[in-house]
Amino acid sequence: MTEDFYEVLGVSRDASEEEIEQAYRKAVRKYHPDVSDDPDAEEKFKKAKKAKEVLTDEQTREQYERLGHERFIEAEKRGATGDQSGAGGGRGDPFGGGAGPFGDMQDIFEEFFGGDSSSRERPKRGRDLKTELTIDLETAYHGTETEVTVTRPEACPDCNGQGYPPGTDTRTCPDCNGRGQTTQVRQTAFGRMQQRSTCRRCGGEGTIYEESCSTCRGDGVVRNQSTLAVEIPAGIRDGQTLRMDGEGAPGEGAARNGDLLIEIDIEDHPEFERDGDNLVTQKAISFPQAVFGDTVEVDAIDGTVEFDLAEGTQSGESFRLSGKGMPRLRGRGQGDLYVQVQVVTPDTLNEEQREALEQFAEAGGEEIQVEQGFFDRLRNSL
Repeated sequence: MTEDFYEVLGVSRDASEEEIEQAYRKAVRKYHPDVSDDPDAEEKFKKAKKAKEVLTDEQTREQYERLGHERFIEAEKRGATGDQSGAGGGRGDPFGGGAGPFGDMQDIFEEFFGGDSSSRERPKRGRDLKTELTIDLETAYHGTETEVTVTRPEACPDCNGQGYPPGTDTRTCPDCNGRGQTTQVRQTAFGRMQQRSTCRRCGGEGTIYEESCSTCRGDGVVRNQSTLAVEIPAGIRDGQTLRMDGEGAPGEGAARNGDLLIEIDIEDHPEFERDGDNLVTQKAISFPQAVFGDTVEVDAIDGTVEFDLAEGTQSGESFRLSGKGMPRLRGRGQGDLYVQVQVVTPDTLNEEQREALEQFAEAGGEEIQVEQGFFDRLRNSL
């Protein structure tokens, strides 16, 4: 059975656009041909890209839902996903980039006004590459310089990215007769039109090389593993992306390389939870400390710090320690550390402790006066 676009991305049929975008980004990280070892990575990547394009466009998604996967694909192959024949009638957008009955209007207008898309083509910039880097909270706090290893395409060193050895014999490309362009005749609503495009066989050079580079097999590109130094700024957050200019895939000809995008994954910490630039932790205190107040120590991420407990501190109450949180990225100062105290009830008592508590109870200590709003604050602390 054919896998539909929702199954490709692993989302439900009522998934939001944001959920679809997140699923697509996850698929890119997993199946991008430049980073995946899966033998079917390229095909899976193409499927995920197509699924995202269809499901994040409101009109196209509505057509996909109405037609179903098989009929949608068939209609698209006919160039008529906007033609809702058999599904309530209607017409597609004639300017929809090939989705409507008039095909690609941009190509038609280029022919009408003497435009030549191939003459305006420029060498393409290299693709951006993506990878992940996992760090701990302490590294995010202090910042550091570390290394990341990526597998990326690079210009073949044996042929300088040309795809053929120096001095290779050449001949005129038979597909374009040396012009570097091919002409395709198309039948449109305006009649027969001609569309010129760069010759695929010779890449627009008009020349065929008799021998291919044995190292890169004529691609001009090889895949190498590179280890790069990367600067982790203090205060970086989970999910943020660092960009390394020019460290992606090589561009065509003189075009610039793509960039390397490094998505930061910060591990969960056993003692601290992060809330923006603030940190939250817990501190256990004794019953006498809660009753009489005390000066206590608590672990901050960069050492220990003291703070004062007020008399009558309640379990679950939070104290804010200013400037003891995470550094503010690209800003001044730091966030705060919130300490939530938990009053610990002893499970064993010696004779003296028991006698003292009994006297406390006899003096009315078992009577509890609950101030208004106590339970609201208690619920908010859970």
